[in-house]
Amino acid sequence: MEIDLEKLKDWNGREESVSELLTPVLTARFNATFDREGSCELGAHAPLLLHHCLCHHAVPTADLGSDGHAKRGGFLPPVPFPRRMWAGGSIRFHSPLHVGEIMTRHSTICDVAIKQGSSGALCFVTVIHNYWANSRAILTEQQDIVYRDTPTHGSASKSLTPAPQGTEQREIIISPELLFRYSALTFNSHRIHYDLPYATLEEGYPNLITHGPLQAALLAQYAVDLRGGTPAQLRFRGKTPAFVNSPLVLHASEKDEELKLWSAPPGGPIAMEASATW
Repeated sequence: MEIDLEKLKDWNGREESVSELLTPVLTARFNATFDREGSCELGAHAPLLLHHCLCHHAVPTADLGSDGHAKRGGFLPPVPFPRRMWAGGSIRFHSPLHVGEIMTRHSTICDVAIKQGSSGALCFVTVIHNYWANSRAILTEQQDIVYRDTPTHGSASKSLTPAPQGTEQREIIISPELLFRYSALTFNSHRIHYDLPYATLEEGYPNLITHGPLQAALLAQYAVDLRGGTPAQLRFRGKTPAFVNSPLVLHASEKDEELKLWSAPPGGPIAMEASATW
């Protein structure tokens, strides 16, 4: 499939701002989704990565594309490849968000680039999000979104190396309920997370896909449980898909001043890798 990169680069520098109140109810639902406890009272510190549940546009159902995302060509460029994934990024934390504050997200598209991967051409869109509350910087996040074509039938699958074992491990069950609740929290109607016929027949996956930000939240929570306190910075990179109805093992190991983290199915390849620094 041919891509007009120069046309897509017209989106470089595009900006948008969205604000939303962080309520005790949303905080409680976030904690319940991840089976975690924490204060939901006004003024309490928000759970780590709850910001992914805030500041989403209320796109009418009639304005969704065939994949469940908003139709392309709005804030994000109209990349023609059908498969869209959150590839990773980084987060720098500046100050805590409190329950009851109004969060504002200001987003800027920084780059659109074409790269060649093992399965063909990939289009990467890099977005910088700056989050504020009461004129106070909360965090800065870089998100890397990747678009790719659907692989042709009969294409060779590459052998994937099993993930190494961390010095610390925790097993999580990726259930349909977890995917459903996280999609609801993030107002995410991407069909690969809940529509099995679409995920398998249209996009060629063997099962429903675990959200990238959901895995990032699990790894971030694990980092805090192991080391305590909010990290100064988190980095994430998606490697291979993680599927529903399967255990997902969270691994962690200390390396120099970093805590290295990664997720993987038992005996399978790395799904997402991350690092945390304090």
